[in-house]
Amino acid sequence: MKFNPNLFLAWLWVLLGFITGMALGLFFRGENWLGGYGSFKRRMYRLGHISFLGLGAVNLLFWLTTQSVPLTGPLAGLAAWAFIVGAVTMPICCAVMAHRPKMHLIFAVPVVSLILGSAVTLVLLLGNHGLPGPGPQPTTFDPP
Repeated sequence: MKFNPNLFLAWLWVLLGFITGMALGLFFRGENWLGGYGSFKRRMYRLGHISFLGLGAVNLLFWLTTQSVPLTGPLAGLAAWAFIVGAVTMPICCAVMAHRPKMHLIFAVPVVSLILGSAVTLVLLLGNHGLPGPGPQPTTFDPP
């Protein structure tokens, strides 16, 4: 099987989501930790943590889509890398924002990347009529 960066990133991000959740969980009982439960800093750290899991899932969904619908060409590569850029930059932006709130415009990088990846994927699906490629499509329920 050929290496796929979206699939690799998906599982790496799930792992990092679990690890950051564990790390945050070690301190969450401290009422004033990171300024208290409702503080901006603590909210940004929580958003960064959940972005690992959510954007890992988005990359996994993109990879699964490419397995059932043949998305090829430069636009497919653009979508794949846009999802990767969005996933990598979102938790970084959350950490930066936790300490430098005035830098809120940096969120344009992950947000625009993710919008681009989603829009290009929809265009490719519409161009392919959203139909799977030829032959039987494997499912997770098929025996090996």
